[in-house]
Amino acid sequence: MNTKIKSLVVLMTAAFTQQVFADLDGDISHLQQRWAEVNYQLEGKTQLSEFEKLVEEAQQATDSYPDKAEGWIWSGIIKSTYAGAKGGLGALSLAKQSRADLEKAMKLDDTALNGSAYTSLGTLYYSVPGWPVGFGDDDKAGELLGKALTINPDGIDSNYFYGSYLIHEKRYDEARQYLHKAQQAPARPDRPLADSGRQQDILKALAEIDGK
Repeated sequence: MNTKIKSLVVLMTAAFTQQVFADLDGDISHLQQRWAEVNYQLEGKTQLSEFEKLVEEAQQATDSYPDKAEGWIWSGIIKSTYAGAKGGLGALSLAKQSRADLEKAMKLDDTALNGSAYTSLGTLYYSVPGWPVGFGDDDKAGELLGKALTINPDGIDSNYFYGSYLIHEKRYDEARQYLHKAQQAPARPDRPLADSGRQQDILKALAEIDGK
C-alpha cells in the first residue's frame, strides 16, 4: 500500500470514528433527557408505558455501540428505574437485566460517565430483596457505592445514592453529611431537569432523616 493510500485510509478511519462518537453522544444525550422527563414528569400507567419505550430505545443504543460502556450504563439505569416504578415480580426481572447491563458496562470501562455504573449497581444491591428472593446484598452495595465516590467524589448522584444507602443502613448522621454534599454538587448545564429532580429527591431524603 503506497503512502497516499495509507493516508487516505487513516483519514477515512478518523472520520468514521468521529462520526461514531458524535452519534453515540447524541443517543446518550437523548436517553438522559428522556429518562429525566419520564422519571420526574410522568406518573402511573403513562410513566410505565414510556419507560417501556425507553427500554427499547436503550436496546437500540447497545445494539449500535456494543463496545461502548455509556449505552450499557443507560440501559441499566433505565431498567432499574423502570423496575422501581413498576414493582411486583416483573420488577425483579428488570432488576436482573439492569445488573447484567451495568456489569457489562464495567467490563468495558468502569469509569465511564464518572463511574455511574458503580452508583447504579450499588443502588440495585441495596434496593433488591436478598436471597432467596433476589440478589440484594448490603455489603456489596456499600462497596460499589464507595467506589463510585472515589471516581466522582463531588457528584450529585454519587453522594445522593451513598446518602440514601446510609439511611437504609440507619446511619443517619453520616447520611445527612453526604446528602448535604449532594446539594452543593456542581450543576450539570446539559441536564437541568435531572438536577432539579435529584434536588427534590435529596430534600425528601433529608426529611426522612428528620422524621426518625
